[in-house]
Amino acid sequence: MLPLCVAVALALAQLLAAGAARELAGTAAQAGAMAVLQGGDPKAAARDAVPGWSRGRLDVRVTGRAVRVELRPITVVPGMAAMLAATARADAGPAA
Repeated sequence: MLPLCVAVALALAQLLAAGAARELAGTAAQAGAMAVLQGGDPKAAARDAVPGWSRGRLDVRVTGRAVRVELRPITVVPGMAAMLAATARADAGPAA
């Protein structure tokens, strides 16, 4: 019974980590788009918008005025981070 409880707890923790990655990716993409509007560095703004532990798991791409962020969550099982990666995109809108 104990191994089953541990497996369920680990699965729930993994789902929570994936959900947190999704939220953080969205926040980072929005911060990057705001930096585009303000004339700043969108990659730096996106990285500054997430906690330090997640910066090494963050991939930021800027195309024109669009910012795309991918964040790989911390995983219990090696190799699952790519499968659970969260992607968010934010657009700064048309150029003025």
